[in-house]
Amino acid sequence: MTDESLNAKSSTGTRTRRQDVSPQSGMCPLCVKECKVLCEIGKSAFRGREVLYPLPEEYGTSTASSNKDYLLDWSHLQIMVDVLGAHGIEADPDKAIFPAVDITTNIGGIPLQVPIFIAGLGSTDVAKNHWDGLAQGCAISGTIMTVGENICGMDPSTKLDSNGKVTHSDDMKYRVEAYREFWDGEHGDIIIQTNVEDQRLGTDLYVLSDLEVNVIERKWGQGAKAIGGEVRISTLEKAKLLKDRGYVVLPDPEDPIVQESFKDGAFKTFERHSRVGMPTERGFVEDIEWLRENGAKKVFMKTGAYKPSVVAFTMKCASEAKIEALTFDGAGGGTGMSPIPMMQDCSTPTVYLQAQVLKCAEIMKRKGMHIPDLAMAGGFTMETQMFKSMAMSNLGDKPLIKAIATARSPLTAVMKAEYFTELAKSGGLPSEFRDLYGDKPQQYFIAYEELKHRFGDKFKNLSPGAIGMYTYFHDRIGVGLKQLMAGARKWNLSLLSRSDLASLSEKASTVTGIPTLDKLEQDAIESILG
Repeated sequence: MTDESLNAKSSTGTRTRRQDVSPQSGMCPLCVKECKVLCEIGKSAFRGREVLYPLPEEYGTSTASSNKDYLLDWSHLQIMVDVLGAHGIEADPDKAIFPAVDITTNIGGIPLQVPIFIAGLGSTDVAKNHWDGLAQGCAISGTIMTVGENICGMDPSTKLDSNGKVTHSDDMKYRVEAYREFWDGEHGDIIIQTNVEDQRLGTDLYVLSDLEVNVIERKWGQGAKAIGGEVRISTLEKAKLLKDRGYVVLPDPEDPIVQESFKDGAFKTFERHSRVGMPTERGFVEDIEWLRENGAKKVFMKTGAYKPSVVAFTMKCASEAKIEALTFDGAGGGTGMSPIPMMQDCSTPTVYLQAQVLKCAEIMKRKGMHIPDLAMAGGFTMETQMFKSMAMSNLGDKPLIKAIATARSPLTAVMKAEYFTELAKSGGLPSEFRDLYGDKPQQYFIAYEELKHRFGDKFKNLSPGAIGMYTYFHDRIGVGLKQLMAGARKWNLSLLSRSDLASLSEKASTVTGIPTLDKLEQDAIESILG
């Protein structure tokens, strides 16, 4: 496999002068001085560390991901449809129709109306700028909204007591209330994710006591990076504030030379970095016990795509602590400023990671160990991927993966819905879109009237982004998933199984243990025709 994008990436705004680059270095075969094109090397000569990250100029208005081919993804598995009988419903053509498929689920004791929820969206500007659409969208979709790490630490309004512990945060309070305004109190919930910095600031106690939050999710990492959360800070004052609160801020905002360079415009943003945890089994179990003693009704965990031994360690810790749910996040997409080299070349891709998780679960099941409900994250955007992930996780009883966690795709739905609504107000909608779908929200949002009827007077408080996200979750993912399941003759998520899948390559079969099409059901053919 060659890496022809090594020296040119759209995410960093770089390209090469020639298309026929060296497959090993990514450089042009002939590199000349008189070249005005900025490749990765050339741009790095001017901007250095900035080129490690997605375009700084787009921070707060974009998300990013790897574009590397990991040689195995969900497209390497094929869904096997059926025509014989029906499972989970009466085998009657008038009853066994795809709208009757049940796609509700339950993860960690929380019922969901759709088997997809938002993973932690924390202190990145892109999440904050679109929070109403995200939180409201999750609430009206009947699913989980996870408030990501570092919210209190990043909030200038946060008040700390004499011990440096949080007593109030406008931002955190707003994020929780934005979800609860449209929450039905039954489906989904607001979850607060906390990392090392949050624990030091006492965020857990604040949200459990003052905001009456039910669920805490401990953050061990994510598929996009393994070095802690990073964001950009555009003012010297805030950079100093965050350093005072204990964050790692680069370059040092208190250094007079750095201050002079910032004033000169040599760089426009500081980097804020979060520390990573150093988990131990005993320490983790005690931490979870402490959370429960202090009011947490449920405890979840989110971890990244680390090597197999760490997957096993994580599963063991989760079992010992008897947490309710555990999310594994495969390589490699981010919602803020994950280092591009890490998104491209670090961590385990999602299908490989899920295979490792299931191997651990199989051993744990055999030994009678507690297995928390599982969720997978890492590049999920469409219902075909979700079907395959959940079906693959059935080790004999029902799928261990109860839901799929995602962040980039719902953010895209929210951003697109909000942007096109802004264009509609200014008369700037693309003519092709306007001619097809109209120029009013009640025309181009297919779920507009449904939600208006459902919420009555409250509908005016619903952001366009929330309508877009609901439509994506329910009308696209939900309906699409029901069609796939009906095609496989499964009318309930708990009935999805590995027999609903076939591998399209030997690689996929070796990794997942699911037979290739040419080897599938050979005994059944012989039995039926024998």
